[in-house]
Amino acid sequence: MIKKLKTEWFSNVRADILAGIVVALALIPEAIAFSIIAGVDPMVGLYASFCISVIIAFVGGRPGMISAATAAMALLMVPLVKQHGLNYLLAATILTGVIQIVLGMLKIAKVVKFIPRAVMIGFVNALAILIFMAQIPHFIGISNITYIFVAITLLIVYILPKFIKSIPAPLIAIISLTAVSIFVNLDLRTVGDLGSITRSLPVFFVPDIPFSLETLKIIFPYSMALAIVGLLESLLTSSIVDDMTDTESDKNKESKGQGIANIITGFFGGMAGCAMIGQSVINIKSGGRGRLSTLVAGIFLMFLIIVLGDLVVKIPMSVLVGIMIMVSIGTFDWSSFSYLRKAPKSDSVVMLATVIIVVTTHDLSKGVIAGVILSALFFVAKISKIKVTERKENQSIIFDIKGELFFASVQGFVESFDFTVKNENIIIDFSNTHVWDDSAVGAIDKVVLKYYENNNKVTISGLNSSSTKLVDKLAVYNNANAKLSAH
Repeated sequence: MIKKLKTEWFSNVRADILAGIVVALALIPEAIAFSIIAGVDPMVGLYASFCISVIIAFVGGRPGMISAATAAMALLMVPLVKQHGLNYLLAATILTGVIQIVLGMLKIAKVVKFIPRAVMIGFVNALAILIFMAQIPHFIGISNITYIFVAITLLIVYILPKFIKSIPAPLIAIISLTAVSIFVNLDLRTVGDLGSITRSLPVFFVPDIPFSLETLKIIFPYSMALAIVGLLESLLTSSIVDDMTDTESDKNKESKGQGIANIITGFFGGMAGCAMIGQSVINIKSGGRGRLSTLVAGIFLMFLIIVLGDLVVKIPMSVLVGIMIMVSIGTFDWSSFSYLRKAPKSDSVVMLATVIIVVTTHDLSKGVIAGVILSALFFVAKISKIKVTERKENQSIIFDIKGELFFASVQGFVESFDFTVKNENIIIDFSNTHVWDDSAVGAIDKVVLKYYENNNKVTISGLNSSSTKLVDKLAVYNNANAKLSAH
């Protein structure tokens, strides 16, 4: 226990602290932007990012991953805020946390293994594209000096690490270029242009709503959607960080941790949040690996707001845009282009569909769910091909079945037989197949009974043990004339 504590908290102290500072600086404009999307005061997003980061550092299942207010969650909140206001949003945030804890206890993380690699690649690439697209309004068509600052930022974050490794390049870029902007008095858009910042700590309070069934009916659909999207994004981000750091994480603990964080956040005036792939990548690229980096990100965020608020609002957006462009470039899986050429066409279609749906809808859950469903359909289509071969041996007609017999393959199975034969000894050999469901047993029934109508003797052979149990349990054909003999 003590060894694990030291590994997760104190094995990378200096790098974790510096990485956390970089993340905190990058969190501010995003938290403000996501608050504006949701239709609430900028402090709602900032309080959420502070609370969630600090709490998840202790209760999360993935050290080094950053959780805060996110765009995916903010988009889901818009109708609720418009129709019912902030207090209902905070109540929905609390209920979101409760649902996530329940889902964590139900081992919801198991669903991640059902997400194909093609969907994961599409998810990552879509996020990279969305991160880049979110930066466009902050630097395209604004001013030449904006372009220059974005370019200089990119040069710093890519070139400086070759010479200075002790301090994260994004931190150097933010401090140095903000100083230049202030002293030279350049005409640049700043963090302060996004929204006003109130220099105060979040305060505990209970949302002012009626505690009634009617309230529950209003917030439950939103809370369920927030819980599912939040967990989906968090678990996928956790898997990505696992790959980046070559470490494992406790995803069920992460599910419960996200729930705890959202419950507490709701009571402190923050909106629901989840893991952020962009900020997590910044953290990992800046050297952050442990829980300390996540804790520092949250604490330093509040320090920036309360103590350095006047300076924070002067940070040029062009510098933060440059850092986020670096994140999008680093997040995008550039091997995807060769993957499209080498992978099966079905996988390529799934990957592209996931990217297109996520980018067009700005909804990660829709893209991932669509990708999983598409993969499942392609898989079913692939394994639903069943082959029936007919041969004669010792005065018997033998049908050798090859493939999987289930609801999607039963039509092809039944159509492969010639039911015009009469007074024959027919053997249907299932040695190279498996009977999966009631539809499959129904198809066997249909074939056997049709042959029996023409006075044929039918023998079913070669069924494995589980197929035999299923057929014995569900088959309705007359055993006196159609003998079941499993080998």
